[in-house]
Amino acid sequence: MKKPGLHILLLFIINTFTPLFLKSQSNTATINVDLNKPIGNMNPLWAWFGYDEPNYTYMKDGKKLLSEIAALSPVPVYVRTHSLLSTGDGTPALKWGSTNAYTEDANGNSVYSWKIIDSIFDTYIKRGMKPLAQIGFMPEALSTHPQPYKHDWKPGMPYDKIITGWAYPPKDYKKWGNLVYEWVKHSVDRYGKKEVESWYWEVWNEPNSGYWKGTLQEYLKLYDYAADGLKRALPTAKIGGANITGGGTKFLDAFIKHCLNDTNYATGKIGSPLDLVLFHAKGSPKLVDGTVVMNVKQQLQNINDALKLITSFPQLKNIPVVIGESDPEGCAACGMATNPQNAYRNGTMYSSYTAAAFARKYALADKYNANLIGAVTWAFEFEDQPWFYGFRDLATNGVDKPVLNVFRMFGMMTGKRVEVQASNMYSLKNILDSSVRGQTDVGALASKNNNNAAVMVWNYHDEDKQGSVCNVKITISGIPSKKITLTQYRIDNEHSNSYEVWKKMGSPQNPTKAQIKELEKAGLLQTTGKPEKINVTGETGQINILLPRQGVSLLKMNW
Repeated sequence: MKKPGLHILLLFIINTFTPLFLKSQSNTATINVDLNKPIGNMNPLWAWFGYDEPNYTYMKDGKKLLSEIAALSPVPVYVRTHSLLSTGDGTPALKWGSTNAYTEDANGNSVYSWKIIDSIFDTYIKRGMKPLAQIGFMPEALSTHPQPYKHDWKPGMPYDKIITGWAYPPKDYKKWGNLVYEWVKHSVDRYGKKEVESWYWEVWNEPNSGYWKGTLQEYLKLYDYAADGLKRALPTAKIGGANITGGGTKFLDAFIKHCLNDTNYATGKIGSPLDLVLFHAKGSPKLVDGTVVMNVKQQLQNINDALKLITSFPQLKNIPVVIGESDPEGCAACGMATNPQNAYRNGTMYSSYTAAAFARKYALADKYNANLIGAVTWAFEFEDQPWFYGFRDLATNGVDKPVLNVFRMFGMMTGKRVEVQASNMYSLKNILDSSVRGQTDVGALASKNNNNAAVMVWNYHDEDKQGSVCNVKITISGIPSKKITLTQYRIDNEHSNSYEVWKKMGSPQNPTKAQIKELEKAGLLQTTGKPEKINVTGETGQINILLPRQGVSLLKMNW
């Protein structure tokens, strides 16, 4: 007797939120997920975050957001921040932070103070998070060009105004190396050897740009002395570089070759410690006839080029790789008031871009067989700033923005990535060639663990426009249980979207306590309907959803 190919249809037309005039314009896409075909590990590449202003870490909204980030992840989250060695009293400002870790007395002797750095790292450790500790920037007392030191940059000013005395090489490399030694030694004393061994350390930020006012050779010397100081304090500590800008592969190539083959400036021996390799990848949105047009192609091409270079070195086989900043563009503190192309940041375009881009990061790691362990989303929060000002942040005044909910979705995807075939999903080659400028990219990323599976579906386009809703037919094969619980989570204009609720309130800059409570609730990840218990008599099911342009859905199955 011939077995039926489909014993039960798991059929849900999720359309109660969709306006009728859009339903009539629906197009169709098919997605096939095979839970029996693993293609790689669902490594938590997304569980890495960073920001410019370290002193926000222990402030009210900073601590709240860090708690939420820690809670959404099943693994420890790594956090990277600038200016951990910059001189100052710890007062934050846009694109600025300080810890006063290093000063000198009247006789030029080194003086160390770890109070502010401890406040930062304590905040992470108490939440089960871990530093991706950036060794930088240059303390005022060590800088070869110390004045002016603290900048007064504000959005709208030329970006290079942030480059001051902190960006210069040290006047004494031995003191620089000893600063790192004392910092790491103090960290071991405070947190324990085992804890610090689980951290990553990296030297500087974008040394191929204005962030470094020295030469390539001076950076290599800076790295050697920092690595030597770190390894003297804790030989098992892990350090790397060079966190070059997107497109800076020539600099990265020279850095890797130095670590492998050159004479070490600090030790005189051949080679320098290299435990991980880091680089940056950024897109480049533009405003075209009043519409924001993203360029995910550029960000992905940056990743492609860097992974191609790193994996070309046989000596670096299986070395951990981290995208030290991985974002739609370059300046988190440049709001949409001064940079209108950044208007994508408050709404659902940022979330759908993030979903589509991370799926391709996995694909690029597979393409080059690279040990990509993290991609740092350079977005946090900006304390006491206007509501929804258009900064690249995860929350505004303690209220979560839609993009944070993509990471809540990722936090529910564990185990193995499994095969996805999708009719309207751009191939990796096509998206690297042309970005997403034709039809929308209706794609999926799927995972399976012992007792659950998850399918993330997005409807992304580079143009920030409303468009037709897509009728997505998702077929899932290899369901290993007779009973499952199905839950659909959603980010769109009606779900998980504090920004749309804020606009409906009249965009208040001084919302009431009741409004803030409503906004906080709207900022959380929401479901469409209630979880459904399903009896499955076969191994294949179909789920139909209507997904708006720039929407993201997560289908979670538990058994």
